[in-house]
Amino acid sequence: MLSGEGTRGHLSRTGRPLRTWPTSATALAGVIGDPVEHSLSPALHNAALVDLGLDWAYVAFPVRAGRGEAAVAAMAELGIRGLSVTMPHKAAAARACQRLTPVAERLGVVNTVTNLGGYLVGDSTDGPGFLDALTDQGWGPTGKHCLVLGAGGAARAVVLVLAEAGASRVGVVARRPEQAQEAAALAGEAGTVGSIDSADDADLVVNATPVGMAGVEGDRPGDLPFGLEPKRLGPGQLVVDLIYAPATTTLMAQARARGAETCNGLGMLIHQAARQVQIWTGRSPSVEVMSAAALRELGKRAEQGTLGDLPQLREPNGSL
Repeated sequence: MLSGEGTRGHLSRTGRPLRTWPTSATALAGVIGDPVEHSLSPALHNAALVDLGLDWAYVAFPVRAGRGEAAVAAMAELGIRGLSVTMPHKAAAARACQRLTPVAERLGVVNTVTNLGGYLVGDSTDGPGFLDALTDQGWGPTGKHCLVLGAGGAARAVVLVLAEAGASRVGVVARRPEQAQEAAALAGEAGTVGSIDSADDADLVVNATPVGMAGVEGDRPGDLPFGLEPKRLGPGQLVVDLIYAPATTTLMAQARARGAETCNGLGMLIHQAARQVQIWTGRSPSVEVMSAAALRELGKRAEQGTLGDLPQLREPNGSL
């Protein structure tokens, strides 16, 4: 199904009527993943493109695991202008690009591919999107102690951007020490292999694992990531859960009950998508329009009971 179908009858922010259906002149962008059918990206991107009055359409492309590199390479022949890349294709997408931005090169993965006349450029907007979401909360990492729970792709992007934004310490907790060491190395001198017990000393605690996501639990219902004890959370802290369904996870509820500030991962999702639109079109989209579209779509799925189908932070190798 073409996600652009929802643009029928809409007006752009310029007040001009939009075409009722994509044509051969329409610029095409999309998202690849496995699974991808329940991605929020079409709702976010199409809302932004409609609002900007651009003749673009954004669709979801289901691409089986192992076929990501071929799918990205095909952009040049098909004339696809931009791709968002989600699990499990981020590393494969990087291999298909002719050039990587410095951030993408350090991470070894991309979530954004831009087709410049057949020349494919890979980038990662996850970390900057996370930092934008922190800014929305009135919070900055400069000089702060941060603890990141997880060492997968989302966690690595967060570790890197926190260090680049001036965090004094970025601790990483993972299942295996080598995973934590590899992720912490992205933060340079600020990076350390953290302990879950050090959460009470952190200004920022970030859950970048699937624990707490709709349909995913820990060892027991209500468990927190890595056995984090709620008593280690409290006033003066910001606790961020990169999960956005449910809107309030068990971790967030426990943190709020003890006086900590909290936010979920929806802001990061929206801001990283907004940065993709900026990269592809050269136009700054309305984050407010994208946020409203996301909330409408999440509300619809809540009514349908399909929130648990959203692919969020699952890593293909089970890394946390």
